[in-house]
Amino acid sequence: MVPDPPPPLERRPIYEQVADALREAILSGELAAGAALPPERELSERYGVGRTTVREALRALQTKGLAVASGPTSPLRVVAPDALTTEPLRDTLVHLLRLGRVPLDDLIGLRVALEGAGAEQAAAREPRPDFTAARDQIAFMRAADTDVEAFETADIRFHLELVQASGNEALTLVMLAVRHTVQKTLSTQLHALADPRPTLTQLIAEHEGILQAVVDGEGELARRLSGDHLRRFYSEAAR
Repeated sequence: MVPDPPPPLERRPIYEQVADALREAILSGELAAGAALPPERELSERYGVGRTTVREALRALQTKGLAVASGPTSPLRVVAPDALTTEPLRDTLVHLLRLGRVPLDDLIGLRVALEGAGAEQAAAREPRPDFTAARDQIAFMRAADTDVEAFETADIRFHLELVQASGNEALTLVMLAVRHTVQKTLSTQLHALADPRPTLTQLIAEHEGILQAVVDGEGELARRLSGDHLRRFYSEAAR
């Protein structure tokens, strides 16, 4: 059911105001996850606007990831919380980085802080998390040998597994966005190596040290090793 009529519209694009009203209805739970949005005609009558304005508002909701359609003729539905992605945040960070608003060093510092906190929380978490997936990623890194792309994939998943082991969903979501933003640095650095073996061997050893500290419940050590690992790599990449 559509919520009560919204307050008087402000002096800005009408479609934005309609989109904001629908967004609030979604976030407040008045339009439930998975529910179909009202038809264009009903929304047009409700807000006293034309169907073109309604379509623009609905496109804005889709752009924000709050409404999805399963097919070209399917009705728009409210997105389920677990279907939301970090793409809007990631894209914003990428734009800010490329426009010079946020320096790369700041994003690297943010990643260090996030992953260090994740490792520390995972080390202290009770009941103890299952670290099998993180161990598997280290095994995949070893199996990758000099295949840099395979190593990258395992590296990404290893760091994600550790942060997820913290049980802190907010840390995980923000870490994903930040990691995507600075990932090109890792890829460029590894692909530029004439012989990647020494670097990959060192990175594997550092991953093993971080994981062991987490498994042993050494939170402060895990945070320090995680920070040293990331700072060292990005410092070398900047040379």
